[in-house]
Amino acid sequence: MKKIICLVIFCSMTLNTLAQINSETKTEKMERMEWWTKARFGMFIHWGLYALPARHEWVMSNEKMSKKTYEKYADYFDPDLYNPTQWAKLAKKAGMKYVVFTAKHHDGFTMYDSKYTNYKVTNTPYGKDVMKELVDAFRAEGIRIGLYYSLIDWHHPDFLVKDPIHPEKNNKKELAKDSSRDLKKFQKYLKNQLTEILTNYGQIDILFTDFSYPQKENGKGKSYWNSEDLYKQIRKLQPQIIINDRLDLREEGGWDFMTPEQFMPKQWVTYKGEKVPWETCQTFSGYSWGYHRDDRSWKSTEQTIVMLIETVSKGGNLLLNVGPTARGIIQADAVDRLEATHQWMKYHNRSIYGCTAAPEEFKKPDNCLLTYNPETKRLYVHVLEWPFKTIYLPGLADKVAYAQILNDGSELKLKTKKGAWLDDVKSNDNGLTITIPVTKPDVEIPVIELFLK
Repeated sequence: MKKIICLVIFCSMTLNTLAQINSETKTEKMERMEWWTKARFGMFIHWGLYALPARHEWVMSNEKMSKKTYEKYADYFDPDLYNPTQWAKLAKKAGMKYVVFTAKHHDGFTMYDSKYTNYKVTNTPYGKDVMKELVDAFRAEGIRIGLYYSLIDWHHPDFLVKDPIHPEKNNKKELAKDSSRDLKKFQKYLKNQLTEILTNYGQIDILFTDFSYPQKENGKGKSYWNSEDLYKQIRKLQPQIIINDRLDLREEGGWDFMTPEQFMPKQWVTYKGEKVPWETCQTFSGYSWGYHRDDRSWKSTEQTIVMLIETVSKGGNLLLNVGPTARGIIQADAVDRLEATHQWMKYHNRSIYGCTAAPEEFKKPDNCLLTYNPETKRLYVHVLEWPFKTIYLPGLADKVAYAQILNDGSELKLKTKKGAWLDDVKSNDNGLTITIPVTKPDVEIPVIELFLK
């Protein structure tokens, strides 16, 4: 039964290139990724030295800071209010099933105790391994562990400065040193650190590497990172791990899921015409992933919940980001939205967990989104704008055994007369009319649960 469920959820996804660097079969991949596909909802945490300037996690690049200028923030990093257990409980309460934490961002500063660099959190006034504390806290709450690791490193002495996004790309003195930088040393550094985080912190369920840009002039991709070697090492250390698509190994099949960032795809994401596993990572506000004190372009609670629903309705996962402050606090605005998500998920999570896009034969009504659980054979109608008295679902006559409003389990009456009120003359209509209360249920987004025959 387990294998059948996996196959239905993944909707006959195939990756013909996987065999090039991975002997895993399609069925084996589906089984390995089953927990992730059913989870649907995770927390991204961007936290590092950039929380101190509080002007975007790319502040070093955006403001063309030198390494020496940026390094001062390590002297002041002391998150005295950091409580990872509170973070974990907040994520769990909101319904998040996994976390992805920034072990190292582009600035090269590690949020764990790396033996391959002195530029790390244990050498700050805080002095402790932030990542270990977080991994232990989230694991204790039953939340799966993911780590983000930047391939980019603006601090490493052997990372080429001639690069379109490097903070010192216009620094002639640093550019002149490029000829003496040792790529092999840098590649070894990447492999050593990835080995470190995949060895010293127990089972890691997800690895989010970031990012390749070979299409840019003087950009960097798989040859620069030595991606195939990294991929093989990752798989060797943690065979069960789920890896994103940013090692620049799409053609070789060195990835498990695709990662559209900060936008909603129009439909299920495909690769070479095939539906593939995908996850959209999104911020609560603006385009800063790290703490940005002055950014006030926050998504509303409704937008956040609809974003989750829409993602699942297209067969994807949502990774929703928080950017804690330099003192270790998740912003009140983010907490408010996560608390509101909890209130909605408390009554509606079965329209999310284990769900995917509805079969193509089921057409969504106006102002609605559909999700479907292939194991329970239940269809969920998420009503974005509550209509007056009825909802009409084309093609569902004789296919629904029972209907109810999900938040309170109250029955809804079904009518299968030929057509809606103005369409009675259509003899070939096979739609279903659901009679609903005039007053919208007291929830952010009401959901109708249909038990299919």
